[in-house]
Amino acid sequence: MSCWRKRRKRTVEQERAFQEQARKVALENGKRLGLEGDADLQFLLLGGELVKVRSRSWRKNRFFKLQEDCKTFWHESHKTFRRNQTFSIDEIASVRRGRQSEGLSKHTDTTMEDLCFSIFFKDRKKNLDLMATSGEEANRWVTAIEKVISNMQNLSRRQKSEHWIINCMRKADKNEDNQMTLKELKHFLRQINVEVDDTYAEDIFRKCDKSNSGTLEGSEIKHFYDLLTHREEIDVIYGKYAEVDGQMSSRDLLNFLLNEQREEEATVEDALKLIEKYEVDGAAKQKKHMTKDGFLMYLHQEEGSILNPAHSLVYQDMTQPLNHYFISSSHNTYLMEDQLKGPSSTEAYIKALMKSCRCVELDCWDGANGEPVIYHGHTFTSRVLFRDVIKAIKDYAFKTSEYPVILSLENHCSMEQQKLMAHHMISILGDALLNRPLGDTVPTDFPSPEELKGKFLIKGKRLNKLGDAFTNNNTTMEDGTVSEEDEAAESKEGKENDQKSKPSKSSKSKIKLATELSDLVLYCKSVHFSGFEHAKDSQAFYEMSSFKESKAFSLAESSGTAYIHHNMDKLSRIYPGGFRTDSSNYNPVPMWNVGCQIVALNFQTPSKEMHLNQGRFLPNAFSGYILKPEFLRSLSSQFDPNTLSKGPWLKRKTFHVMVISAQQLPKINKDKNKSIVDPLVRVELYGVTADNASKETHYIENNGFNPMWNESLQFDVHVPELVMVRFVVEDYDSTSQNDLVGHYCLPLTSVQNGYRHVPLLTKRGDVICSAGLFVHLMLLDAAA
Repeated sequence: MSCWRKRRKRTVEQERAFQEQARKVALENGKRLGLEGDADLQFLLLGGELVKVRSRSWRKNRFFKLQEDCKTFWHESHKTFRRNQTFSIDEIASVRRGRQSEGLSKHTDTTMEDLCFSIFFKDRKKNLDLMATSGEEANRWVTAIEKVISNMQNLSRRQKSEHWIINCMRKADKNEDNQMTLKELKHFLRQINVEVDDTYAEDIFRKCDKSNSGTLEGSEIKHFYDLLTHREEIDVIYGKYAEVDGQMSSRDLLNFLLNEQREEEATVEDALKLIEKYEVDGAAKQKKHMTKDGFLMYLHQEEGSILNPAHSLVYQDMTQPLNHYFISSSHNTYLMEDQLKGPSSTEAYIKALMKSCRCVELDCWDGANGEPVIYHGHTFTSRVLFRDVIKAIKDYAFKTSEYPVILSLENHCSMEQQKLMAHHMISILGDALLNRPLGDTVPTDFPSPEELKGKFLIKGKRLNKLGDAFTNNNTTMEDGTVSEEDEAAESKEGKENDQKSKPSKSSKSKIKLATELSDLVLYCKSVHFSGFEHAKDSQAFYEMSSFKESKAFSLAESSGTAYIHHNMDKLSRIYPGGFRTDSSNYNPVPMWNVGCQIVALNFQTPSKEMHLNQGRFLPNAFSGYILKPEFLRSLSSQFDPNTLSKGPWLKRKTFHVMVISAQQLPKINKDKNKSIVDPLVRVELYGVTADNASKETHYIENNGFNPMWNESLQFDVHVPELVMVRFVVEDYDSTSQNDLVGHYCLPLTSVQNGYRHVPLLTKRGDVICSAGLFVHLMLLDAAA
């Protein structure tokens, strides 16, 4: 079946020429992707029919193909006003073989497993559930799509930028004659997010139209592209150091690395390696020189990124006790949206785990047919089977990080369904489930993330002590009752105890607990918090408390040092208050400042707070574990984030940020008349109270393609080891709230000095492929 396209009528000769041009464009883009002549790419470009599945009764044949830009998928639609639909490779989060989506699992039979695959998207767009005619064909689609995604992701930012600009040019060529008129040039400029007046557009056009033909073609379009992408700021930097025949010698490059990038240990050998790796001109490389193109290539790679490349690997000591780490943690993980009527889904767990979340929450209730379910109790949120959640967790827990995952159980089930919960976890998780303490003796401290690689830990209630796991008590113990120490119980209790009070004597609801479930709780036994003194005197190291955000913030403010010492031997979990029915989030930074490890946020809600969480766990290979600073681990520490005293934590610095320029910012109001952005940049610091600060540049009118600010911002820093830096690009609006264009967040300790490119992320935390900021950074000791 041929794909349906609404296009003007062409003569046979015109159609042949059009198809030949399309073939050349696809060849060129395939070459740019490193897939020249690749059979899988050719398979996608040719396209084919697949069955789109929405329900048992709704299954439709649809034609899918990759377009000539090798980046956009086209598929037919029978909707009246949307006969052609497209999606970009950049929008795809993952492609999964088999019946791995909830839709395919529900609407197809197990016999169709090999025929099925799903395409999942990064935003809230519904996934595509598809069936091929054979298992071999389904595998071919999945393999080919994954190959194109992988090759696209491996392009440098500069290559992605070039790919995007060239294909925008082609889209602007409305009559597809490989020539660009002045009208098409203006349309193209608006498309790439820059508004220019007619005089300026005409001036550029005249400069490039060497043949005076009234159109740009061939080398004239190349000249226009070079003018458009020329970066004056790079000329200035490169010119300052290129002292040998207008090029950088290895010695010139070393001077740049030492003086500008502040890479104090850099050597000539390092400079030569960069030339060998990034220089694109063979003659220059032979002379051990770096041209401006090679220099720009270097700046766009990880060596020129704001994030220290060493920190993109596991660079921290992973052999310390578990409670010495911040642990990426999710609240109400099962929810896709709000806490009152939003859908519950296994997909929500998959998304969180793929973002390296290492502690997920399971609210467990009695379900129909004797099967426990997960949902937000006493609300209209939908329900998902407990066993399906455990299966999804098993399949996706260790794809992004190999370090341990904590399953935080909120148990409201009857005895019979609790036993079934234990059975499902044991049978599905198998050897990966930690069901006995490590070692042969009763432990006195937590094992390390390194020792727990690939393991699941259960957090919940336990009927007896951990030491009983080494005696016969576990096997002879009968089912018993425990106080209900979960979020629901917290809200029922109505009042909170002072941190120095004795154990609460208030009547607390009790639940019956099955031995089978109790035995699976080892290092994360849930207990009520009755004050720091009581915890110190009476709680074992593995007994941990959960704190509602209001209680936690109150303790952090009134007893910061005591809270820090509590977290030196215990685990603390913080969760959002019940009033956050919209699944909004609290600021996690004050909780990290007092050493709380499991600071649980609503991962399903894109927000500044989630950006901070993503930034906190960006280093250390995005493993979900970050070693706390030494002063949050040492028993001799008297650190208090509220009243800074002298100590190893106090390292006064001055952070200089020069916001130079941005490249290819995305349009954000495509459906509005005002589609060109007026960008400004704000730099925000989050840490101890004394370090919280925010400063911004002026805004630039009508230019999201290559705005330049050259504006300096300066910050005083007191406790650098706790500071998070967030870059925010917004579209200025004088009449309403500014719209977010992109952001990026990382710890100050992972920032590289010098001229650096800052990638930008969407509100949901996905990379905006060709967009970025260019800045100069300097973290210096503060003047005495």
